[in-house]
Amino acid sequence: MGLRDQPSTSETDTSRGTVSVGVLALQGAFDAHKKMFALCGVRASEVRTPSDLARVDALVMPGGESTTMSKLLVSSGLFNPLADRISAGMPVFGTCAGMILLAQRVLDGRPDQLPFGAIDITVRRNGYGRQVDSFETDLDVVGLDEQFHGVFIRAPKVERWADHVEVLASLRGTPVLLRQGRVSVASFHPELASDPRLHELFIGNLQQ
Repeated sequence: MGLRDQPSTSETDTSRGTVSVGVLALQGAFDAHKKMFALCGVRASEVRTPSDLARVDALVMPGGESTTMSKLLVSSGLFNPLADRISAGMPVFGTCAGMILLAQRVLDGRPDQLPFGAIDITVRRNGYGRQVDSFETDLDVVGLDEQFHGVFIRAPKVERWADHVEVLASLRGTPVLLRQGRVSVASFHPELASDPRLHELFIGNLQQ
């Protein structure tokens, strides 16, 4: 799905062209993502309803509580429209809980939790431990000249990934940043690193 020809209230003209980016704002760290996009020169809009979703060309699904977000996606009427947009090729970037929601299969999730199955991976909720086990570490990321500081908070752990899924960063042999087509996911919180480079990469991919 291409970029819109005409700007909307959620778009900002940058040197890359006109982009329209939304951040899922039902729950979680959506405001931190908006601040990262602002550092990139892009004003991201908050997406809470199907009409909000219809106005954007790309979406970030933030960290938070994946089971709560799953329920809110259904109760807000967003789940089916979002599933359709993802299937149609809308670029999407899921971080932490967003990764869980986009995965093909979720381990240790609630029986009523509905993942989108947008990227061919299996993830385990809280695979790196609970809140007290949170940690930070530097990561080598494909496409970045210098390491990226990863913030892991109740992070999901990738336990299976298909051959056609690109691994962009790993931690002790386990992928923590992956991409399949126009779907990208991270186990960590790039929005908490005060470093907009992964958001820059996401914006750059919108031009492809």
